[in-house]
Amino acid sequence: MGQQTQDGRPLAGKVALVAGATRGAGRGMAVELGRAGAVVYATGRTTREHRSEIGRPETIEETAELVTAAGGTGIAVPTDHLEPEQVEALVRRIERDHGRLDVLVNGLWGGDHLVGFPDAFGRKMWEHDLDADLRILRLGIDSHLITSRFALPLLTRRPGGLVVEVTDGTAAYNAKYRGHFAFDLAKHAPLRMALGLAEELRDLGCTAVCLTPGYLRSEAMLDTYKKVTEETWRDALPEDPHFCISESPAYVGRALAALAADPEVARWNGQSLSSGQLARVYGFTDTDGTQPDAWRYITDLEAGKDPQEADYR
Repeated sequence: MGQQTQDGRPLAGKVALVAGATRGAGRGMAVELGRAGAVVYATGRTTREHRSEIGRPETIEETAELVTAAGGTGIAVPTDHLEPEQVEALVRRIERDHGRLDVLVNGLWGGDHLVGFPDAFGRKMWEHDLDADLRILRLGIDSHLITSRFALPLLTRRPGGLVVEVTDGTAAYNAKYRGHFAFDLAKHAPLRMALGLAEELRDLGCTAVCLTPGYLRSEAMLDTYKKVTEETWRDALPEDPHFCISESPAYVGRALAALAADPEVARWNGQSLSSGQLARVYGFTDTDGTQPDAWRYITDLEAGKDPQEADYR
């Protein structure tokens, strides 16, 4: 998992920006970077004073506090990543305070409430709400481009920088149509962004990858869709047996921390990676000590097989 510092914190002295760190995978990644010793700028639109259009209660201040409690330094900066001037100001602050940026995580999304799960899947694209679809693309694509535009000049000042585009699904899984036109575009775009950035960063000694969690036990998945908690999540299995392969946000966070601490991370440049795949390379586990491989499970399920949980953990 890379070289350890004297106190066992391989990312001590490193500075990370997790764009979209309010909840879910973004929060999990921010916290695990902090656990590895990094300074983590946690950005998003929901603060203790203001909620975004998503309407969830989680805040970036809470994320920053969790980062610090884990052993890092969490810094919450309210940022709408669709507003270039806000992103530019954020990067200037990082430059002023630290003079470096080692890890950029483009975990921005926030479009689930616009997708229309599950009813909109299977409907023709011209039957969707156009404004909602355009907003999905703005949230899932434009925000990533804007953030990279302002953050990469700082990240590329020294070799070794890592850019992580976050999406839903591996390249192999997303090679097929996801059943919703705008959602499909939004989730395929980060794969292409990682591929393109890998080429543009290669001669600067930096690396870009695309990373996906598996069946994520996000806050909304637990309290809204499954009506369970992180402690009681298996109570949802009678209604959804495939939830057995789900994973906590910490799992993809540990995948990111392992990548960021790997002195040979350039071997992954341009590739599509998943938490389950990287667990077997780097040896980390989820919070329950297992190594769920959701995308292998889902692929086998859709191929007509009868996957058993024990074979994918």
